[in-house]
Amino acid sequence: MSTVIYPENTSPVADAEAIRKACQGWGTDEKAIISIIGHRNATQKKLIRQAYEELYCEDIVKRLESELSGQFEKAVYRWILNPRDRDAVILHVAIKERAIPNYRVVIEYSCIYSPEELLAVKRAYQARYKTSVEEDIAQYSTGHLHKFLVGLVGTYRYVGDEINARVANSEADILHNAISNKEFNNEEIVRVISTRSTTQLVATLNRYKDYYGSSITKVIRYAINESRTDEESLTRVIVTRAEKDLKEIKELYYKRNSVTLDHAITNHTSGNYKAFLLTLLGNEN
Repeated sequence: MSTVIYPENTSPVADAEAIRKACQGWGTDEKAIISIIGHRNATQKKLIRQAYEELYCEDIVKRLESELSGQFEKAVYRWILNPRDRDAVILHVAIKERAIPNYRVVIEYSCIYSPEELLAVKRAYQARYKTSVEEDIAQYSTGHLHKFLVGLVGTYRYVGDEINARVANSEADILHNAISNKEFNNEEIVRVISTRSTTQLVATLNRYKDYYGSSITKVIRYAINESRTDEESLTRVIVTRAEKDLKEIKELYYKRNSVTLDHAITNHTSGNYKAFLLTLLGNEN
């Protein structure tokens, strides 16, 4: 379900040389950079980084950081990193580099990724920033979600298809009682959300909706910071899902909004940033 269009056979050395050339002279050739980086998969990008380092004794990521600017630079920077390093950077920005931490990113990563994937991201985070995700969340998060967030990222969640209907019924009641009393740090909430398998948790949330007539996510969203959709969020979705399931996301976006994601991005972004995102979406126009 990837949207990235890339050639099967490429030369990492030729790509590295072309990027070097695009970064020299009177001005940076952004179109050349997009035409290469935007049409390479994770393995090819890794080989380009290695070839560039060997040829020029320089980190291509740092070179592109210095040559590009704005949202375009952020998007290219995140795209060219290996996936786990990219996730570590995105989490770090969400937790520490904003006036108010973007809790939705933490919740998104904790719920979408498998335990093994999340553990790999946490290891990359530790290696890059010399501190753990849990430590930084504990230090920079405030209010009633503090314990909830630490528990969410700190537990190795069981993976399985088994569902216990009795447990789902009971824990739907537990969540409702705690949320009704605005006890978001309630230990039972932390336990249920952070330890149950995704399958079991979905069953509990479905019971919650059936019993109480409202999705629990609608209730909890009022408790976390609600930032408007911005370039940071848009970049995160495109660069993290382009090689996974962005084609499916595009289809769902159209069904819900009656407008294509390509059209929306065309109307709400501009310049090289727009061109790069559309390239990752598989749009060649």
